[in-house]
Amino acid sequence: MSSIQLRNLAASDLSVLFRHETDPESSRMAGVIPREIEAFNAHWLKVLGDPAVVAKVILVDGEIAGDIGCFQLDGQDMVGYRIGREYWGRGVATRALELMLQLITRRPLHARVAVHNTASIRVLQKCGFEIVGHERSPATERFLECEEAILVLR
Repeated sequence: MSSIQLRNLAASDLSVLFRHETDPESSRMAGVIPREIEAFNAHWLKVLGDPAVVAKVILVDGEIAGDIGCFQLDGQDMVGYRIGREYWGRGVATRALELMLQLITRRPLHARVAVHNTASIRVLQKCGFEIVGHERSPATERFLECEEAILVLR
């Protein structure tokens, strides 16, 4: 069994996270349009400077496997994560979310997931999130048009 841990995200982690974001299959699953490197770095440096955001990297046997965070969006506490494709199907996202939920104890927590991303929906449900609705999200400069599942952990 692999060792899965979280640690604070640092600027030195961004090159690995940028590789994850620009993976075409990962972006399709997440329903996002990857940022250019400059916009990606600017976004993450802003995140790292925001004390209200909890941003962690997910380590598998000491190697960066992805990122996970808790942040405010439209007045709601949200959780989101991305796992590098080489770690898919190994329970990494589930364990990382379990660890994050030990750190972030406020409830409710919310998540939005493209409905075609059934693996991510399963991860959230395994950790106690419930689907409370669906919403069609329009395309933007950052997101693809898609049907999203809206999930809540109470």
